[in-house]
Amino acid sequence: MWLWYYLVAVNAAGIAVMGIDKQKAKRRLSRISEKSIFTLAALGGALGVWLGMSLFRHKTKHKSFSQGIPALLLLNILMVYLIFNLR
Repeated sequence: MWLWYYLVAVNAAGIAVMGIDKQKAKRRLSRISEKSIFTLAALGGALGVWLGMSLFRHKTKHKSFSQGIPALLLLNILMVYLIFNLR
């Protein structure tokens, strides 16, 4: 049960981070590093980051994001599957 709470929180953070970074980009403020965004995605927030990319139309033209985030999402799904099926 704790895993679902964690995944909801980390994916909500992923959506929020993409929205915040988009606003910072528009205002030409200090940005959230791509490394931080990828780390959040790798820690289970890939779905949230991907939804944030689509929702805010942010970083969709960056090849590293358009290919890397879906790859991390598949990895996230695989990890959740393994956690629930290797008990």
